Amino acid sequence: MPTVPTSPNPKRNLALGVLLGLIVGFGVAVLREVLDTKVRSEADVQKVTDASVIARIGHDEDAPQHPLIVQSSPHSHRSEAFRRLRTNLQFLDLDDRPKTIVVTSSLSGESKTTTAINLAITMADAGSRVALVDADLRRPSIAEYMGLEGEVGLTTVLIGQADLQDAIQPWGNGSLHVLPSGQVPPNPSELLGSRSMANLLEQLTSAYDIVLIDTPPLLPVTDAAILAKITGGALVVAAADNLHRQQLADGLGALDDVGARVLGVVLNRLAHKQTDAYSYYDYYTPASGTGAKSRRTRGGTSGPTQRRASRTGTRRSSSRSDASEDMEIDPQTVQVSSPREDNS
Repeated sequence: MPTVPTSPNPKRNLALGVLLGLIVGFGVAVLREVLDTKVRSEADVQKVTDASVIARIGHDEDAPQHPLIVQSSPHSHRSEAFRRLRTNLQFLDLDDRPKTIVVTSSLSGESKTTTAINLAITMADAGSRVALVDADLRRPSIAEYMGLEGEVGLTTVLIGQADLQDAIQPWGNGSLHVLPSGQVPPNPSELLGSRSMANLLEQLTSAYDIVLIDTPPLLPVTDAAILAKITGGALVVAAADNLHRQQLADGLGALDDVGARVLGVVLNRLAHKQTDAYSYYDYYTPASGTGAKSRRTRGGTSGPTQRRASRTGTRRSSSRSDASEDMEIDPQTVQVSSPREDNS
């Protein structure tokens, strides 16, 4: 007869428990990797397409309350991300730089409209003459975001009831002009694919340095693909943690089917841990509270510019403070019109 108990065996049971836990944990990790098909990082985009990610824009909880971020908080990290997008677009193709750019997404709710608006403002602040066109004739929202009259616009021009000069509206410092959607028509795709639309784009291209066109998302309707084919190409906005890789692939495939050029992917709503490398730029915060107002410079420019003080020939003490950077702010203010979330 045994002199010690043969069961339970604590050492063996502990070893088996650890081994079983490792197996279960590994299985769960593999299963999660297989089942999780959402776009969460630049690596996920690269699994779907060869198109470059030309901008990474972080997500803030209060983003729906500040859709025009480059105006309301011009030195935030999101504003700097839009400026990097502007710069990257300038270096896309020096020999065949597009002058007309469609801004779209695969699905609704990926903030393509606010991306188009903020990009247009940054380009205008850099001195370019910019035309922003609301060609989302399904759910137009640019006029609401920018505080403009939207009843007369693109559709009014296309059906011949108004001239372009009468329908387009200046905004900000005068370098940015906005063509709202006008009244929503019963046949958006036919209007956007018409000869009148092609003629209008030629007219805009001859008058402006860059034309940005906000369109409906790619998967529900064909409007964006139609316009992308007759313009310089498309910027595709992809919302992290919201869009599945197959949906992004299908959206890009819709552009490829018509032979449209994909200029790049804008990865939007990234977690801060993926954009913290640029947190240095987030050194200026506007007055707190919902009553904080946006500021203009240069007699009405949306978004203040920063001007470094010129250096003199004399040597300065190493303890010189950052006050040598002179911020020139005009007390004129502009109120952002719509606090709602960009669902287009």
